[in-house]
Amino acid sequence: MPQKPKCLDDTKSVRAWWGKELRNWRNVRSLSSKELGKKVHLSGTMIERIEKDERLCDAGLARRLDDALDAGGALRRLWRLVEEEAAGQSADADSPAPDRLPAGKAKKAAQFTWELDEHPPGLIDLRRAEPPTVVRPEDIAQILDAATVIAEWDNLYGGGGIVRSSLYGQLLWARGLLAAQCPAALGADLFAAVGRLSIVMGASAFDAYEHEDATRLLRFGRWCAERADDWHLRAAALNWLARQSIWCGTPDEGLTHAEDGLVRADRLTPREQAMLHNARARAWAKMGRPGQALTAIGRSDEVFGPAKGDEDTVWMSFYDDAQHHGDTGHAAFDLALLSGQSPEVATARLTRAVDGYTDVYVRSRALSGTKLATLIMATGDPEEALPVAHRALDEVGRLRSNRAVEDVMNLSKECRRYADDAEVAALRERIASTVRL
Repeated sequence: MPQKPKCLDDTKSVRAWWGKELRNWRNVRSLSSKELGKKVHLSGTMIERIEKDERLCDAGLARRLDDALDAGGALRRLWRLVEEEAAGQSADADSPAPDRLPAGKAKKAAQFTWELDEHPPGLIDLRRAEPPTVVRPEDIAQILDAATVIAEWDNLYGGGGIVRSSLYGQLLWARGLLAAQCPAALGADLFAAVGRLSIVMGASAFDAYEHEDATRLLRFGRWCAERADDWHLRAAALNWLARQSIWCGTPDEGLTHAEDGLVRADRLTPREQAMLHNARARAWAKMGRPGQALTAIGRSDEVFGPAKGDEDTVWMSFYDDAQHHGDTGHAAFDLALLSGQSPEVATARLTRAVDGYTDVYVRSRALSGTKLATLIMATGDPEEALPVAHRALDEVGRLRSNRAVEDVMNLSKECRRYADDAEVAALRERIASTVRL
């Protein structure tokens, strides 16, 4: 017998009131939490936790929920009061970093990540790994080292598998440092390091299609970056939030994230600006706006041209010529599939990207290679697409990446038009075999 839904107390806060209104609207539309979740790319459990004020929502999600429920703007208008309440609670956010993060802010930081009390079963109880009570420079260095290693593994193996399962304890330890005693001179560096780790983990979770975790981690990374007054790290967080939104079918939200990242472009390096213009291009392309997309690609080329090798942070080293052409090539790919558009720009950029990626960036090369094979299969000669596709599959087979899997499945769909071609049929069989592994 199904349990009666938990009664919601809408007097605790405006956020709690908003959660109760969300449930009311869901009931009015006769939708289960799972049915509503599918409309906004969330699980039913996440919807229920938002209703109970146990998980954070944001303005973008509030808009999508209002649209999904056809609430006529009621949830959007009420969300403004949620933001006003939150602004009042964090009025001191711009004050200098104290020696110890106040309990309220430590709790707020904790809310951005998943519940860590329910750790996975195993031989080690992760809750015994208590973080230090006093922050040292060496602790910050360890967090940055962990972020570097995770990013390298993520590029080599994808966001699933051992990469995903190895992150839990590191987040627990690093997050705990925010509540430890921290010398004022180390405050900004601590927030920047924890933010960097959270962004790397969020990007990896996105690749594994753990979208709820990814969003929370990336938002937490942005929050840390803003606490550290680190515009470069903030740009990285917003770039990944933009890419995830675009991938999940909300390019308008992705465009907002990208343009938010460029709000003070004068504080960013050429590579960082190009990275965000690429996200703009991909958003415009997904919205079927070729003029705006090509303009954004052109602007990205323009700012990337004079980039120097020694002006970026270490973790921006991934953004080289191959990455630039891969990112702009992905935007051009979506344009090439529109009626009346030429595939030449996308083909040239993706080819240059595939040829330029080193073995450190296996997933990036696999993603660009799969897109290139799909484009050639859709607009050109299938015989020309076959060697490109097989090379990409060689690398996809080494990954645990749901993004790569989705792309090769899209390649398989394009192969259907050549069902009578034996070599193309063999490629489809290989794709099916690779995806099953």
